[in-house]
Amino acid sequence: MTDGNWLLEPLRAIHEEVRAVVVSACERSSQAKLSEVAAEEAGDTIYAVDRISDSLLTQLFSERIASREPIVLIAEGLPGGKITLPSGVKEEDAVWRVLADPIDGTRCLMYQKRSGWILTGIAPNRGGKTTLADIELAVQTEIPLIKQHLCDTLWARRGSGAHLERFNRLSGERTMLGPSPTTAETLVHGFATISRFFSGARDILASIDDEIQRTILGVGAPGKALCFEDQYLSTGGQLYELILGHDRYIADLRKLVQPILQQRGWTPGLCCHPYDLCTELIAREAGVAVTDEKGLPLSCPFNLEADVSWIGYANPQIQALVEPVLQRTLQQHGLGLSSPSVNHQN
Repeated sequence: MTDGNWLLEPLRAIHEEVRAVVVSACERSSQAKLSEVAAEEAGDTIYAVDRISDSLLTQLFSERIASREPIVLIAEGLPGGKITLPSGVKEEDAVWRVLADPIDGTRCLMYQKRSGWILTGIAPNRGGKTTLADIELAVQTEIPLIKQHLCDTLWARRGSGAHLERFNRLSGERTMLGPSPTTAETLVHGFATISRFFSGARDILASIDDEIQRTILGVGAPGKALCFEDQYLSTGGQLYELILGHDRYIADLRKLVQPILQQRGWTPGLCCHPYDLCTELIAREAGVAVTDEKGLPLSCPFNLEADVSWIGYANPQIQALVEPVLQRTLQQHGLGLSSPSVNHQN
């Protein structure tokens, strides 16, 4: 296997070019135009704003990275979700396997509610055996709102810590900052979130949230709020909030409630996928604990389709406080099993 240290700078340059093009398109186009449905794919709905970055991503990876070492690029918007670059190279001859999300947080960005993110994780090519755990380099770059002049880029190599650069779009100034997950050992006066973005099982997820809060914090005092939540509709954005010290823990358990949705007559909903989590290496290198729903390291397939649950704890103390309560609460609800053991009624 070749040394992959050279990949960082061209990958950052690719992200910056995609960011510039997407921001420019957002400045020129109407909200209605950006939010048009362009396609329905297995992993997610593709909106018009997604198409802006899809073809550019392929072109830039071909020019900047595959011209030096062949890659397998896996991303939404590609035919079959995967392409080998340069053209004609066999998949087994590729050196690297690249998992990318050209825009994570599309819905936030197209309505100009909150930043989106460009996400990329690169692993040695182990074919179909490659997993998220194999990623050696990850970069995530903020796509800011058009009214926002500061935006961040984060990156990490395995075993080398996490790095953050803040870019001023007005002056061109770049400032290095240190990722700084919170050192708080309690949930009091902090943000802690169980993701419940979509209809069908919000009551179950909210019940889990309430039970965790009640067990750890009690019932609180009249007129006071002890803990808050933030439903940021972007996995990369959620990881960023943990890395920057804004959140104490975040749990995305949508995968676990899919059987309940089916029991209730709902179509199985949109879940987190591996490409949404392809930069979780950055969070771990920053000191955030990232696990699956069982408390184990993430090792999901290197693809676009798999449904994934994940939990991020800002520090070991928060993990020790929350994880046992969360695991016990999941067991009480029968979640994480092949089918729910509790009959959740409509």
